[in-house]
Amino acid sequence: MRRLRFHHLLAVPVLLLAAAVVQECAAQGGASAGGDHAPLVSPLAKDPATSLYTISIKDGAGPLVVDLAGPLVWSACASGHPTFPCGSAECDAANCWHQQGRPWHQDYGAGAEVDGGDRFCACTARPCDPVTRDRCAPGDLTTFAMSANATDGRNALHPVAFQAVGACAPDQLLRSRSLPAGTEGVAGFGRAPLSLPAQLAARRGFGRRFALCLPGVAIFGDTPIYLGYYPPDLMTTIASTPLAASPKSGGYYLPVEAISVSWPNWNAPTARAALPPGALELDAATGRGGVTLSTVQRYTAMRSDVYRAFVRAFNETISTPGYVKPMPAVAPFELCYDTFSLRRVRVLGWDVPSIRLELGAGASMNWTVASGNSMVQAADRTLCLAVVEMGPGAAHGAAVVIGGYQVEDNLLVFDEDKEVLHFSGLLWGSGATCSGFNFTAPQ
Repeated sequence: MRRLRFHHLLAVPVLLLAAAVVQECAAQGGASAGGDHAPLVSPLAKDPATSLYTISIKDGAGPLVVDLAGPLVWSACASGHPTFPCGSAECDAANCWHQQGRPWHQDYGAGAEVDGGDRFCACTARPCDPVTRDRCAPGDLTTFAMSANATDGRNALHPVAFQAVGACAPDQLLRSRSLPAGTEGVAGFGRAPLSLPAQLAARRGFGRRFALCLPGVAIFGDTPIYLGYYPPDLMTTIASTPLAASPKSGGYYLPVEAISVSWPNWNAPTARAALPPGALELDAATGRGGVTLSTVQRYTAMRSDVYRAFVRAFNETISTPGYVKPMPAVAPFELCYDTFSLRRVRVLGWDVPSIRLELGAGASMNWTVASGNSMVQAADRTLCLAVVEMGPGAAHGAAVVIGGYQVEDNLLVFDEDKEVLHFSGLLWGSGATCSGFNFTAPQ
């Protein structure tokens, strides 16, 4: 049995955090903390080789991959790193979802292990490859030194150092070909007490709210948001919808009731995808179905029954005018069109039908996916619908996973205290951009 090497002095700063996240695990409530409550900001980048998004937040180390549904932080560890005993509050926080019948250790790798029931052994978690989800390995639960900048929502201000609880990444995960070169682990942003946003909220007491604008910026805490030359606080102008949660996943789910397709610039009937009854519903007991958001899925993926109905509606709609010429499929895409038969739209990309996610009660408006997020240049003269079909093993998961490409250049603000998602739609042409946050303000 491997015995504990617990560094008490390093552990002291995280004890309040651990108590807070364990309380959150039990009661799903917000945690308060003393000290500086200023929101934090950190830059986000996109890796061109993998199309994954990274956050530069760990002191003296490479960036971490952003996993929106991930339950914890994991990264490379130095020899002699501190650990936590199996009976500690931190270990309970890493393991509480399993105790509540939510076995993330199987799906996402958050469940901690207790060696033979010895509460004084070194606690381990099981981080997983966020892309494949099928490669997991045990790693010590430890602390990482991190830093970000305080923000007023417009500028990056003074740097703020903090510690985060996370798991040591085994070499086999760090060497995964699915991760970008030079990255040193993963930052989980999911619905779990040891995700990065949850830890920051518990430590700094600024509410369980964070914003992502891909690629560009991550903002933690309750703050106005200004991007680029768009003068108003974006939080006063963007739409909102209730969020839903799955018992089997740490992801964020949208109450999508239907998917429709229509031309934005001329009077034509809207085509609603002929989905099977209940195809998009999230089963609260099994976690099957639903529409969720992802930062590790490159393009939106749909379960076969949803995909077939959707591509039929899209192809019929884009073919209605009679001038759009189809092109041979370019893997992994099925529907492709000749760019010479399409018109450029000055701001939003191409003049093609928009996709509308029709949201349920409580949403201020539907989510419209414009061509800048729905179409991708896949080959010379070939523009393809950037949606793919899930494989046969997807029957027990989400019905639709909205990929990173579909939310690029969109501001998304996740408010877990109110269970609300604020969303901007494509920012092109508004004067606001995800890359427009001011990280160069004088310190």
